[in-house]
Amino acid sequence: MTRALRLAEQGLYGTSPNPRVGCVIVREGVVVGEAFHRRAGEAHAEANALAAAADRARGATAYVTLEPCAHHGKTPPCADALIAAGVVRVVAAMQDPNPLVSGRGIERLRAAGIAVETGLLENEARELNIGFISRMTRGRPWVRMKCAASLDGRTALANGTSKWITAPTARMDVQRLRARSCAMLTGAGTVLADDPQMTVREIDTPRQPLRVVVDTHLSIPANARILQGGGAVVVTATEDAGAIAAMRDAGIEVVELGGASEHVDLPRLMLWLGERGINELTIEAGATLNGAFLEAGLVDELVLYLAPTLFGDKARGLFALPELREMSERHDVQLRDVRMVGKDLRVIARFSKEG
Repeated sequence: MTRALRLAEQGLYGTSPNPRVGCVIVREGVVVGEAFHRRAGEAHAEANALAAAADRARGATAYVTLEPCAHHGKTPPCADALIAAGVVRVVAAMQDPNPLVSGRGIERLRAAGIAVETGLLENEARELNIGFISRMTRGRPWVRMKCAASLDGRTALANGTSKWITAPTARMDVQRLRARSCAMLTGAGTVLADDPQMTVREIDTPRQPLRVVVDTHLSIPANARILQGGGAVVVTATEDAGAIAAMRDAGIEVVELGGASEHVDLPRLMLWLGERGINELTIEAGATLNGAFLEAGLVDELVLYLAPTLFGDKARGLFALPELREMSERHDVQLRDVRMVGKDLRVIARFSKEG
């Protein structure tokens, strides 16, 4: 199963909106076939592994990181393929959270006389597909908030200068984070100040993440770099029909998700992204939007890069949050990983108990 998980990781950047799945087929203690799901629309891991094993799959055990599917999507059911191949035992790390599959693949296999076991290395399998699980069970993506700051928690000087806080090694680590993300999200303030692209660079990836700009008043220009090349959407709360039409006339997708406070309704936005098949969302924004997401309780994970430098209390902070008057009002996190990435410190913490 460990080998199956390592195989599944090879699909880390390409399977969205599908889960990342690996499969290893073993007969009489010998691996006779192994594979992973590469990208949506292509053959699943089980089908690829069975093709590699050919006749040697008969009488074998299949180790798969996720319950084999039992429904017709873009490809035939993997449960049927395993049955037809003569596999006698299937070990699945976890049950599929997709309502179209959940438990049905296992039932179909058992009905055909195949022994099925689940739960082997389940925690590792859940981590690999934490975004897919989130979308299937909560209807919204797993939300990571990435921040880079000085050791005293400042993201930019008072005049807005922020490039570069962290060293190249940490910045390359961010590229890997972007590559696994289905969508990147930022705010209008960041676009107006920095004109970022929010694309994956220097990483071999079969796709670019969707770029999402939260722009309450539709203030960014249509020629902003983040909007170029397709694959971008502006989410707004404005009622200015002329501004919306002008942006759409420029070929930019605009989604209207206004809320009661005249700001973009962030919970609705998360559900909209879930409907669009976004499993993992990474936020790279300024203090105002960061604070809004935290206040709305929408952040699952914080990825914080701390540079070994001090900016002082006049510099800009990480999160614009209301003043706390009681210690009970603080935002507690669970530290998941703390390590050096080059000369910078990377802290991964979670607000959610998922995973």
